[in-house]
Amino acid sequence: MSLGFIYAVVRPEEKMLLEEFAKKNVKIEKINVREDIFDLQDSKFDFNTALERCLSHARALYVLKILEDSGINCINSYNVAHTCGSKFLTSQALIKNNVPTPKVKMAFEDESALKAIEDMGYPCVLKPDTGSWGRLMSKINDRDAAEAVLEHKTKLGSYYHSIIYIQEYIEKPERDIRTFVVGDEVICGIYRNSKHWITNTARGAKTENCPITDEIKELSLKASEAVGGGVLAVDLFESGKGLMVNEVNYTMEFRNSIVATGVNIPEKIVEYAIAQAKR
Repeated sequence: MSLGFIYAVVRPEEKMLLEEFAKKNVKIEKINVREDIFDLQDSKFDFNTALERCLSHARALYVLKILEDSGINCINSYNVAHTCGSKFLTSQALIKNNVPTPKVKMAFEDESALKAIEDMGYPCVLKPDTGSWGRLMSKINDRDAAEAVLEHKTKLGSYYHSIIYIQEYIEKPERDIRTFVVGDEVICGIYRNSKHWITNTARGAKTENCPITDEIKELSLKASEAVGGGVLAVDLFESGKGLMVNEVNYTMEFRNSIVATGVNIPEKIVEYAIAQAKR
């Protein structure tokens, strides 16, 4: 058996996945998005399934589209990557499928964004539509902060900064929950503990095992299904209104979660990929 493996940099996660494939005698056809050339008139591949592990969202989308149009089953699919790579599209999918999630307002100009922020109420959170590791997120506590951040976004001038995603700020414990969903199974979960309002391990949050209750399992699977399913990480908030889904991640990191949970996450992902290839 052979599988495609889409990547740009071999991080600890990619190294662990490749080691698990080797243990199971699976031949890996590496697709390095930094080096490979794709002939759109003659796209042929020696595998029927590919696992996507690319750092760049944009590059991942292009390669997934090329592979899927050539008949390759991709984990995760182009549609899942497209949805999860956009906070707007993720929110839309969650809302459409009645998954509890923080309120969101969208605006595209400073004046309308300021009105939306004041309608939402302080504090609220401004996020880039595309991004990870908690970067470029702003907690807006008052009008002065709103005006300053909106001015900065205007001066930055890129297409993505003209899409203003305004999210309700959720009061929560000094932690959030991340669950790992592989197919129809929630394999494990972690608490990400931090005194900072951004509870992200890339920002220094500490991991701790989170037992998977029936409520966490049900909500995680519902969120996964809403965005299209596959191999996903679901971020949840514990709020006064109950659990809420904040985001769904399609190329998640897991190096800090293996010891905390005692679950061999890369092995679970590899087993799922192999099962998909055998279908």
